[in-house]
Amino acid sequence: MADNARARKLADRIQVVVAETLDRRIKDPRLGFVTITDARVTGDLREATVFYTVYGDEEERAASAAALESAKGILRSEVGRQTGVRFTPSLTFVPDALPDNARTIEDLLHKARAKDAEVREVSTGKTYAGEADPYRKPEDEDEDEDGEASE
Repeated sequence: MADNARARKLADRIQVVVAETLDRRIKDPRLGFVTITDARVTGDLREATVFYTVYGDEEERAASAAALESAKGILRSEVGRQTGVRFTPSLTFVPDALPDNARTIEDLLHKARAKDAEVREVSTGKTYAGEADPYRKPEDEDEDEDGEASE
């Protein structure tokens, strides 16, 4: 078993190698605007998962996924050549869900801002129901039980 530091270093190197190879060597027209966001390697350094995002619609994402699968052999051989490890890890490409999650969070924040603005608009010029200070206070010592001031 390799230590986690070595696996993390190898994962970082795989991320760089895959990104550079996609940019320089792979000339597949199906490959769109692909960004390699992360890479993770198992503890035994046998399997690597490469996360990527694609700028575009669903059709371009599917085409880029097919292009990455077809270029997997070239990418793996390049990773093996540039990393120099005894066993080159097998590559698995997974679309990164981070942009979709960020978009969902942005939509939720936009809805919350709209609701806050609506509440602010409705509450403009309104006053609280009841007295301005609704809390009970201890009676002053100067007052009698009737509420009159003692001498």
